[in-house]
Amino acid sequence: MTGSVKKRTEREEILDAMKSPPPAGYFVWDGSDEDERPASAAEMQAGIVAARKPRGRPAGSGKKEQVAIRIDIEVLDAFRAAGPGWQTRMNAALKDWLRDPQHKKMLET
Repeated sequence: MTGSVKKRTEREEILDAMKSPPPAGYFVWDGSDEDERPASAAEMQAGIVAARKPRGRPAGSGKKEQVAIRIDIEVLDAFRAAGPGWQTRMNAALKDWLRDPQHKKMLET
């Protein structure tokens, strides 16, 4: 029967080669070059955790809607002057405004 002989894969060859030590012996850090130092178990674990961490923008809450709105420049300047996060602060300010019963009455009329 032709083709019944299984050809060894590269992976199998590598695994067999790893069963015996290399001719020069295993690497032993001599302490002279920090760049050649093997990673500790804690460093290795931290690297695994970092590699598994999802990438990209975090998922939103799904409770917000993107809208186009025109706002006076002095209002924008005031919020932007406080630095990054000005949109979140503006949203919080609008929520605070809505919590006031007098303001809610203004919206109802």
